[in-house]
Amino acid sequence: MAGILVTTTENIPGQDYEIIGEVFGLTTQSKNIVRNVGAGLKNLVGGEIKDYTKMMVEARDVAIERLRANAVEQGADAVVMMRFDSGSIGTDMQSVAAYGTAVKFK
Repeated sequence: MAGILVTTTENIPGQDYEIIGEVFGLTTQSKNIVRNVGAGLKNLVGGEIKDYTKMMVEARDVAIERLRANAVEQGADAVVMMRFDSGSIGTDMQSVAAYGTAVKFK
C-alpha cells in the first residue's frame, strides 16, 4: 500500500485523473495506566509528554495506512486533499481520522 500516493494538494503535477470518492482512515489510541500516571506527574512540572507525543505519531501512521487501504479497496491510484482531524475521548484516549479524495489516473 505504500505505492498509493497521498498528498495534501488538490492537483498532482503531470497527472490527469478522475475522482472515485471519499476515503477514510480512523483509529483511537490510549496509553496504559502506568504511562497515564507518569503523564500526570509531568503535567505538574510542565514540558512535553513524550509518551503522548509517541501515541499521536503512532495514531497518525495507523490512520494513514488505513486511508491507503481504503483507497486500494476502491481501486484508487492516489489520494488528494488528505487532511487530519483528531479529538479526545475521555481523558486518556485520542481519536485520529485521516481523510481525502481517492483518484484514478487516466
